[in-house]
Amino acid sequence: MTEETTTRAGFVALIGEPNAGKSTLLNQMVGAKVSIVTHKVQTTRARIRGIAMKDQSQIVFVDTPGIFRPRRRLDRSMVAAAWGGAADADIVVMLIEAHRGLTEGAQAILDALKERSDGRPVALAINKIDRVKAETLLALTQKMNEAFPFVRTFLISAEKGYGCDDLLGWLAESLPESEWLYPEDQVADLPMRMIAAEITREKLTLRLHEEIPYQLTVETEKWEEKKDGSARVDQIVYVSRDGHKGIVLGKGGETIKAVGQAARQELTEFMGRPVHLFLTVKVRENWQDEAERYNEMGLDFKDGNA
Repeated sequence: MTEETTTRAGFVALIGEPNAGKSTLLNQMVGAKVSIVTHKVQTTRARIRGIAMKDQSQIVFVDTPGIFRPRRRLDRSMVAAAWGGAADADIVVMLIEAHRGLTEGAQAILDALKERSDGRPVALAINKIDRVKAETLLALTQKMNEAFPFVRTFLISAEKGYGCDDLLGWLAESLPESEWLYPEDQVADLPMRMIAAEITREKLTLRLHEEIPYQLTVETEKWEEKKDGSARVDQIVYVSRDGHKGIVLGKGGETIKAVGQAARQELTEFMGRPVHLFLTVKVRENWQDEAERYNEMGLDFKDGNA
């Protein structure tokens, strides 16, 4: 390749504790919403790839599930997916929240990185910097770099975009020389069926409380392209208990109706054409122990074994 035509491409894994801001950063970098974002932890389940272009570089972000102490089969599969994303990446970016600092969970991730990084570059992104004072940031930066040999440290606000251009520029320069891996205008490598399911699950998570969001999953059962350019999308919301079905439906079906309207609106905006969305709620007590459900979420069922 000549210098004028050199292109770069590669994978960047975003890792950290649940709710550290990985999904928000991914969406900020890509310039489009490709990953579920809520105030609740552990909402990202699959390794979601968002694609950003910077100069002659194509940066493929892997937004992994948050790394935490797993209790259930689904939890174990999510954590395995997170470490799998890091293992497959050219560069790893660890996110921590500025106001939380070096927590016990973050320290556990650092300890694991020392064994798993295999010499690949690991950068630190301290997120939500607008929540703390400058002297606190300085002390945290020093503490983190004493705990692990990060190649670079970035101070960012994923939500507001502060520092994100600097991080994106460094990643673009640091990836290996390569032909682009995806078409230039592609922002995600997830099938639209999965993106649609994730959008609906996000709306459910935002409206529901406590443990219910973690006891349900959404699958796109049918996708039909219409002659007028619109799409009909049929989805099933699986819940674990009869009582949860009533909560998801809401009084007179008002909850599921509101969820459907919000998801349909976002899908229509995302696709740039009309979408007709139809939701059905079904009880499936043991869905978290069914391999098919894991395949739909992009997780490996076997990774959930104790």
